[in-house]
Amino acid sequence: MTAPTLLVIAHGSRDPRHAATVQALVRRAGALRPGLRVETAFLDFNLPSVPGVLDRLAADGVREVVALPLLLTRAFHAKADIPAVLRQAPAGLRVRQAEVLGPSPLLIAAVERRLYEAGLTPGDKCSTGVVLASTGSTDPEAIAVIAETARELRRTGWCSVRPAFASASLPRTDEAVRALRVDPGVRRVAVAPYVIAPGRLPDRIAAGAADADVLTDVLGPAPELARLLLERYGAAARAAADRPAA
Repeated sequence: MTAPTLLVIAHGSRDPRHAATVQALVRRAGALRPGLRVETAFLDFNLPSVPGVLDRLAADGVREVVALPLLLTRAFHAKADIPAVLRQAPAGLRVRQAEVLGPSPLLIAAVERRLYEAGLTPGDKCSTGVVLASTGSTDPEAIAVIAETARELRRTGWCSVRPAFASASLPRTDEAVRALRVDPGVRRVAVAPYVIAPGRLPDRIAAGAADADVLTDVLGPAPELARLLLERYGAAARAAADRPAA
């Protein structure tokens, strides 16, 4: 039986670094599963579009697709935009939407990877405060997930971890940096962008990190994210296989 095609759906950006980073992550995930057909599509700004890829897959004779939102939380895009565009799939193409990437221990591991790549060591944990900076959302569920992710990161041993947001929610990155400066025990402050790819809002996070000691890279094509893509794909594919025939 042919495995469903994996369709990774990213938001898209006018910033060319965004699409390049997404494609690098998707290639890394595909390399972990040789033989699996993996496609990428974007909701906005970039090509190929989601409808365009779905039409091409149907024309190629594909019948089963797992659509994976390349998102860290379940907010408006996962709840509304992506389901709406998937409902326009060609007749005969069965599409199942996978869960978003977060929360997951693999994301915590990816954040820590970036912190270490930026020059910190496990021995620095007890004296380093971390700003976990996301793009922001008006969705309470998404904000709650970011807050819980910050708590989970703190439980790995960092002196203090505070969430921050580039838009829609407070505090901003620079505010969280200032708060950590007066946090007892914090001798250095690191800003870890909790975002997948570069773009306008990640640049705003970087600007807010001007007074931090360390700024990490975005999560990008971290190996933990590549593994997580395949985990979410596998769970959705198994659920589709277990579904009773109509």
